Amino acid sequence: MTKKFYLTTPLYYVNSVPHIGHAYTTIAQDILARYKRQQGFDVHYLTGTDEHGANIEKTAAANNVSPKQWADSVAAKYKEMWKTLNISYDDFIRTTDPYHEHVVQAIFEKLLKTGDIYLGSYSGKYCMSCEQYYNDSEILEGNLCPVHKRPLTEVHEETYFFKLSRYEKPLLKYYEEHLEFLSPKTRANEIINFVKGGLQDLSVTRTKVAWGIPVPSNPKHTIYVWFDALINYISGAGFGTHICDDKQEHEAQLKKIGVEKFEDLWPADLHMVGKEIFRFHTVIWPAVLMALNLPLPKKVFAHGWWTVEGEKMSKSLGNIVNPAEVAEKYGVDPVRAFLFREVPFGQDGDFSMESFKNRYNSDLANNIGNLLSRTLNMAAKNIGDLPETITGDYKLLAKAGEVEKIIDAAYDELAFDKVLEQIYGFASDLNNPAATKEVLLELVACLRYVAKWLTPFMPTIGPEMARRLQPGKIEKYPPLFPRLEK
Repeated sequence: MTKKFYLTTPLYYVNSVPHIGHAYTTIAQDILARYKRQQGFDVHYLTGTDEHGANIEKTAAANNVSPKQWADSVAAKYKEMWKTLNISYDDFIRTTDPYHEHVVQAIFEKLLKTGDIYLGSYSGKYCMSCEQYYNDSEILEGNLCPVHKRPLTEVHEETYFFKLSRYEKPLLKYYEEHLEFLSPKTRANEIINFVKGGLQDLSVTRTKVAWGIPVPSNPKHTIYVWFDALINYISGAGFGTHICDDKQEHEAQLKKIGVEKFEDLWPADLHMVGKEIFRFHTVIWPAVLMALNLPLPKKVFAHGWWTVEGEKMSKSLGNIVNPAEVAEKYGVDPVRAFLFREVPFGQDGDFSMESFKNRYNSDLANNIGNLLSRTLNMAAKNIGDLPETITGDYKLLAKAGEVEKIIDAAYDELAFDKVLEQIYGFASDLNNPAATKEVLLELVACLRYVAKWLTPFMPTIGPEMARRLQPGKIEKYPPLFPRLEK
């Protein structure tokens, strides 16, 4: 039986167009998905868009369109961006998809019956941008949101609550027994301490937000955008057999994603998120799953943020990097590789064009590109046709096997920078000026490894490199990585 691997990005909020922060998460999961497919896994890669809530309502009104029209236009931009960046996702879910909405409603009513959701009223400080309440200990001086640094709004409303407090001890027990769940380890204590500080029940409906999924038994309430969005990870995996009324709709979803039953995919192997939404995915989401008696995802990994030339990205500064524009100028694959070589994955990073060009020229043009051209030129003169298999007592070829083990271990840690460090380092070791037939055969065999290792990061250039090294007659090729001028 083929091993499955189910991985997800967060659903990206459609209040604005995609930028390099969204691309970072999505490319990271794409690299992992491609690597796992190379390893023989049956991969299911889910991404998509989060489309409900007051912010979308407001943005759509400002642009003189309906919320659904606005969501349609931005969701299309995400799909276009992922096509440009060569993202090999298997499914793109939208929270306005009817099947997803029906699963959310069915889960809400189920938890209402079990007592995990109850009706009450709420007064609190609310951030319109985050679409969440903050308690006094989290609010910055001057009544400011801890994320957006904007004034919070005092809100009073009837609301349904999810009994998050009920899951305080079960969550702490789960963290203790599943050390991989909170990743990277540097972020685990923040979550553990937050839960140990005591969990308050969570408001999960709004009466003042029309653009959302209505509560079936009380339609004046719409379901809180985060409660709605987090459920995508199971609705997208075909959850609903025993909970949804429309069995045909459920069967159509399973057919769409190519599985026989929900349990074929769930639990997810990896949720990848930005650090600002780690808490939603490691506190609220697992508590909802516990309430549904479902297994929890194996790992939630929070990566860092990107700044641009040392400044935080913002519309007012006009420094939001559109990765598609950089890719159009310099190539998709070099951009993908740069993002994961520049900083250790999980930490914050800075995007600068000078760093990009330096890395491109040193790692790609001078190292791998020159090595490939020189090897093939010399092989054309000294070997002729390239053989299919190359064996022998070759030290570098033996080292390739060792490097591959280190690469596999680095992938297990999601240390993408270490994977590239190994690939580029091994390529440097191959820069041998000798041109004997034996040396050239060894270089060709080793470069075939390099091409395979590069492919998850560079899904166009990796296979092109492999094609140039395939058995048979050597042709003349343009440079793989033309040098960039400073």
